[in-house]
Amino acid sequence: MALKVTWLGHACFLIETEKAKILIDPFLTGNPLSAVKADDVEADYILVSHGHGDHLGDTVEIAKRTGAMIISNFEIQNWLADQGVETVHPQHIGGGFDYPWGRVKLTIAHHGSSLPDGSYGGNPCGFLLYIQGKKIYHACDTGLFYDMKLIGEEGIDLAILPIGDNFTMGPDDAIRAIKLIEPVQVVPIHYDTFEVIKQDPNAWAQRVGQETSANPTVLQPGESIELS
Repeated sequence: MALKVTWLGHACFLIETEKAKILIDPFLTGNPLSAVKADDVEADYILVSHGHGDHLGDTVEIAKRTGAMIISNFEIQNWLADQGVETVHPQHIGGGFDYPWGRVKLTIAHHGSSLPDGSYGGNPCGFLLYIQGKKIYHACDTGLFYDMKLIGEEGIDLAILPIGDNFTMGPDDAIRAIKLIEPVQVVPIHYDTFEVIKQDPNAWAQRVGQETSANPTVLQPGESIELS
């Protein structure tokens, strides 16, 4: 079975593997571009990069309904426990863990991380996923940093990068990130959800094709790609 990677809008992805459905940063309710409603999403695992509402999103509600295990940093896991979420697995930056469907390693992300009630959300992260022989780097919310080159040394099949600017990398820095990571394929995220992060993803993809060796794919919310 090929890996099916579906963009649900903003930074949210659903990755369907042979053994599990993995949901990342499920900001669905209140997201004007979301492809689905939170009540319609099924997941076995939920990965949360940081505590901001546009990434933590519907995590608590989906986890309680589905019984999904949440993977995030220790501080967010403590907060989730206070919300009545029972099935969690804490990790932290640089640490990896093997799950029945693959491996998750938390990477650096230069950003902030407070929780909806103002609680400290620990360090934000990105995710390096090793699934069915493929390597996916979801940068989540971050600015450009040179250690992306080290992440690229893993041999990245798919890089998922923010291009919205203002809160994260913009189009120019995302191009520079691709040159550091050298992925086979790249998908832009974290744009157009709000007016302040409005971008032209197709113009950016054209630049990717001209300036890097990566294959750019612009998805509409709800669209998928397969890695086989």
